[in-house]
Amino acid sequence: MMKYTVEMSNKLNELLERTYDAEKGFKQVAEKIDNKTLKEFCLDRAKQRFNFGQELKSEILSFGQAPEKGGSAKGTLHRSWIDFKSLFSSNNEEAMLKEVHRGEKEAIATYNDILQDKDFVLPPSTESLLMRHRNAIRETLETADIFESAVS
Repeated sequence: MMKYTVEMSNKLNELLERTYDAEKGFKQVAEKIDNKTLKEFCLDRAKQRFNFGQELKSEILSFGQAPEKGGSAKGTLHRSWIDFKSLFSSNNEEAMLKEVHRGEKEAIATYNDILQDKDFVLPPSTESLLMRHRNAIRETLETADIFESAVS
């Protein structure tokens, strides 16, 4: 059981780091765009990811493990890339939405990797939580694609 708990904690902590990264990324994109609707969309997604982080922390603590406290180096690099793109893009909103799209696709893949991992069976509470998060991220991806089509 101990190996399962540590392995599960590690997977959930990786997801928690990505959630921190997404929250920061959405806030950053909101700062870079002028369109009020897109700005609200990004700020709402940042709040959503904050809530996802709180839920993941609770799940990790329920396994008696310590949750991560910050984002990842990869997330910091991605936000630096967003800054760089915003400097040189003629269509800032489209460029920012492309980054949202890329980040959301990666997030969905991470959730799917955990949900489909055959090395362990997820407790029902964890599986339900992860499926709910993943489905919400899919909705965000679809909405971002609609916005991207509208601004391109």
